[in-house]
Amino acid sequence: MEQLVARWAHNPKVTGSSPVPATPKNPVFLDGVFYFYTYLTTMRKHKSGFVNIIGLPNVGKSTLMNALLGEKLSVITKKAQTTRHRIHGIYSREDYQIVFSDTPGYIEKPAYKMQEEMNKYVRSTFDDADIFLYLTELGATLDKQADLYTPISKGDTPVLLLINKIDKAKDEEEIKAYAELWKEIFPKAEILFISALEKFNLDSIITTIVEGLPEGPEYFDKDQISDKNERFFVTEIIRGKLLEQYKQEIPYSCQVEIDEFLEEDHIDKIRATIYTERDTQKSIIIGKGGSAIKRLGTESRKDIEIFLGKKVYLELFVKVKEGWRNDDMMLKHFGYKE
Repeated sequence: MEQLVARWAHNPKVTGSSPVPATPKNPVFLDGVFYFYTYLTTMRKHKSGFVNIIGLPNVGKSTLMNALLGEKLSVITKKAQTTRHRIHGIYSREDYQIVFSDTPGYIEKPAYKMQEEMNKYVRSTFDDADIFLYLTELGATLDKQADLYTPISKGDTPVLLLINKIDKAKDEEEIKAYAELWKEIFPKAEILFISALEKFNLDSIITTIVEGLPEGPEYFDKDQISDKNERFFVTEIIRGKLLEQYKQEIPYSCQVEIDEFLEEDHIDKIRATIYTERDTQKSIIIGKGGSAIKRLGTESRKDIEIFLGKKVYLELFVKVKEGWRNDDMMLKHFGYKE
C-alpha cells in the first residue's frame, strides 16, 4: 500500500494535462493522497455467511433463533415438530451479516410424506452452511441423533456445538460429563453452554459466529429480518395458535393457507383457510356453536396485529382435504415439494 501511494504521489500525470509535482508547494495534492491512503487502510471489511441451526425436534431451535434475532419468526410451543419449513432469519450489523436458517427437527421415522419432505429440508442444510450451530439439550441421548450429526462430523464445515437447557442441570459435573461425550463426535467444535429460553450466554454465540465468518457481501438489505413474506408469517401465527389451543393429532393434521390479504390504510383484511384431514377434526376445530374457531380467530388476530403493526380483520374457514399429508399434489401446493 505504501509503495502504491508513493508511486501515485510522484507521478507527474496523476490528474489533468499538466504535470503536478508532489512537493510541499502542492499541499492540496498531498492532502488528497493522505486521505485516500487513510480511507483504504481504515476501511472495515464486511463479513457474511449462512449459519444453519441443526437439532432434533423440540430441542429449542426456534426459541434460539427468535432469541438471537429479537423477533418471533418461528413457531414456538412445548409440542414437538412445530417448524415445518426452512426459515431464514437475518441478523445484520454495519460490518457483518449472519443469515440463520431454522430447520424442522429431524424426524427419525417419518410417518407421512410431509415429514419426509421436512427431513429433506434438514439434509439440504448439510451442503450450504458456512457454520453449523448444532443444538442439543443437556442429557439428550446421542444414539438417536446419529443420522443427524454423522454427515456433519464427516465434513469440513466449522461446528459450534450448543448445549441447551443447562438451567435444568443438577450441578456443574453433569454439564462437563455431557460435553465430554460430544467432544468425541465433534473434536474440533467449540462448545457453548446456553439457555435459549432464559437467554443465557447468547452474546457468546454471536461473537463466536462473527469470528468464524468469511468475508462476504450483504446477501440481504440490512433492515430485512427474513426472506419470507408477511403472508407466510401470518399463516405461521395462526398455525402456532392451533398448536396451543388444540390437543393430540389435530394441530399436526392442519395446514393454513391465505386466501385473501387486502392492505388498506388503517386495517388489513385477511381471509384464511385451515385444511384438515377428517370431518371429525373439522368439527372439533369449529367447536360447539363456532366457539372454538372464534377463540382461535381472536387469539390469532391479536398476534397478527402486533406483527403487522396495524388493525386486522381476520376471517377463518375450515375445509377437509383427506390425506393431504401423503398427497404429492397437495404437498407441492402447500410448498413442501418443488
